[in-house]
Amino acid sequence: MSDVELISSGSYFGPDGFEHGERAAVGVLLTNLGTPDEPTTPALRRYLREFLSDPRVIELPPWKWQPILNLFILTTRPQKSAATYRAVWTEEGSPLLVITRRQAAGIEERLRAAIASPVEVAVGMRYGNPSIGAGLRELQGRGCRRILVLPLYPQYSAATTGSTFDAVARELTTWRWVPELRTIHQYHDDPAYIAALADTLRETWSPGGPPEKLLFSFHGVPLRYFLGGDPYHCQCHKTARLVAESLGLADESWELTFQSLFGREEWLKPYTADTVRAMAESGVRSLDVICPGFSADCLETLEEIEVENRGYFEQAGGERFRYVPALNDRADHLDALAAVIRRHLEGWVTPAETWDEAAARAEAAASKARAAARAACPVHADAGYGDAVPNAR
Repeated sequence: MSDVELISSGSYFGPDGFEHGERAAVGVLLTNLGTPDEPTTPALRRYLREFLSDPRVIELPPWKWQPILNLFILTTRPQKSAATYRAVWTEEGSPLLVITRRQAAGIEERLRAAIASPVEVAVGMRYGNPSIGAGLRELQGRGCRRILVLPLYPQYSAATTGSTFDAVARELTTWRWVPELRTIHQYHDDPAYIAALADTLRETWSPGGPPEKLLFSFHGVPLRYFLGGDPYHCQCHKTARLVAESLGLADESWELTFQSLFGREEWLKPYTADTVRAMAESGVRSLDVICPGFSADCLETLEEIEVENRGYFEQAGGERFRYVPALNDRADHLDALAAVIRRHLEGWVTPAETWDEAAARAEAAASKARAAARAACPVHADAGYGDAVPNAR
């Protein structure tokens, strides 16, 4: 049911043009944090207002937080943020969105090669465009009656993955035909994901060997979120440990830190910026930084790590700083994500090796025939609802 328009009826909407005998598709929604529409102050103000108004992100009472947000943060931060976004913006647009779309295309290609029944992949951003609602509606318009949601955060946090599921649930409250839904909460210790991280480091080190120190830098969250039961801290440590073990690294050759602090309260420690400076001051001359929590390069990696923290390291006496890019659309990364998705789709899809095309066509033809017979039935016609109820068959 490609290119089907969605219609609204009362408080709910659905696809216009249900066809009996059509093969219902399975949809996969890839989500990520999001991005402004353009690197300008007005666009950043819109984006930051949406992002920082999320109660999952800022766990403060609205009466306390909203005056701070609107009177102080949104009057100063958008202009500064716009300048940093311009520094990483590409001709194709925001790096995060461009890469996520490439990931979606690569994953869809892999799924269709392995799955014979219809499968569709779409992108939705938690903040900004395309929104999660837009991504879900795209899948509905492409005939999806079952949807799997994969937030591209390997490690679960209420502020990221949890917020994504909030947005999905809100969107589905407006649907007349709510799809079957599955969600993937994390893949922080998936063997193929760990192998891809280890391989990208091996490739980085193959010309001249590893640095004196390897730093695993993850996005930070307030300490009180961890104390409240968020598993993010533990999952970050497990990811780093598994990668280090895969590479055979000595304990003293690597460290784990947290970046991207916001506000004045205490966040997960140690902090990346403080650690980078301390390493250089202690005599470390070569440092590689990898950010396993980011499935795609974005402002926090391309500017905060590659530029800002490089500056901290070099100013403190360090000599060779190297940021190891995110896995992005590497083939092994897309293979890993496709494998995770296929595991969660079991029972919903038919593998290519067991698909019976003749049987599927026969079943579709029989369904259409039954619908046509019902439409021609005098009782059905006399009831007077054949034209009044959308999609009645």
